[in-house]
Amino acid sequence: MAWEFRNGIPIYTQIVDEMSARIASGRYSPGQRLPSVRDLALEAGVNPNTMQRALTELERRGMIHTERTSGKFVSDRQDALKELNKKMAEKYVARMIQELMAMGMKKEEIVDAVLEGLKEV
Repeated sequence: MAWEFRNGIPIYTQIVDEMSARIASGRYSPGQRLPSVRDLALEAGVNPNTMQRALTELERRGMIHTERTSGKFVSDRQDALKELNKKMAEKYVARMIQELMAMGMKKEEIVDAVLEGLKEV
């Protein structure tokens, strides 16, 4: 089944976000070989060139690396993975805050709700 993409955001950046989320969640674990560009493109329902562009960006960020003749692998660099988790958390929190503010909540109310939620975990 093809991935779902949002309008107004370049597809390759959405692929970078999706692949980053898969790495951060452990779906693709450190050192794991990724499916081929062609297979990932088929899964996502995109042109292989678009998928390659996204993978090149992930490699530039240190999330994956290429081994000649062996394929692309998830990085086992802990600093890169830690930075990825931090960025994913920041994006999630920013999106949550925007949604809560759109519902009419004030910043103080959001802070109170987050602190209350942290007490429950």
